[in-house]
Amino acid sequence: MSYLPWALLALVGYTLVPVLLRVATTGPNAVPSDVAMLLTNGLLIGVVSTLVVVTDQPVMTHVRGPNAGYILAAGVCLTVGILAYYRALARGPVSVVTPIFGMFLVTSSILGIAFLGEAPTPRKLAGIVLAVVAVALVSIE
Repeated sequence: MSYLPWALLALVGYTLVPVLLRVATTGPNAVPSDVAMLLTNGLLIGVVSTLVVVTDQPVMTHVRGPNAGYILAAGVCLTVGILAYYRALARGPVSVVTPIFGMFLVTSSILGIAFLGEAPTPRKLAGIVLAVVAVALVSIE
């Protein structure tokens, strides 16, 4: 269960992101969503770069490795997803944008079951259905 504290920390961090971004990207002193993305992700790159250097993790080995294509594809998807998310937050209510964005948890679970051989237990399937219902209830105005 060593992952649970990290998951809870991620929950706290991600809970605050849309609220802070919505405040930053709206109103009279609005920061353009592209600039907000540059600044927040620039901070992310700086911190992660420091972590990789301090922990002496090899990078170039993986850039040339057999899974590099997957990393590149994930980077493209992450870029598109975050860019669209920031723009949506700058234009719409957090209470609608975030649940729709959060559906990636459902779609990722479905892909994990369909393509990664993860077991589709009745509990997981019920959770997926309930998550879809919850997002619909929260985001449809």
